[in-house]
Amino acid sequence: MELKITNCNNFYKIQGSLNKSNLGVFQSEFKNIFDKLDNVTISIENVTSMDRYAVNAFAELHREAIARHKNLSIVGLGCKDLYNHFKSEMAA
Repeated sequence: MELKITNCNNFYKIQGSLNKSNLGVFQSEFKNIFDKLDNVTISIENVTSMDRYAVNAFAELHREAIARHKNLSIVGLGCKDLYNHFKSEMAA
């Protein structure tokens, strides 16, 4: 399934597969997002798969939010790999 990102105000929905080949779409959508918004919510409910590059892109977005004192919420049960990454990071 092709990657599709839609938004309304500060709520973004990601649909499809997020991987190395289409990561540029994700990165260009969220580049400098915290210059414009203080709160960002991303729904991954309809993400069918995600590779390690995509997980790292979410982790980088998370680190940027923390560094800039912004709020980033990732909601949905879309991808277990992303959940496991943040779960293991919290345990460490």
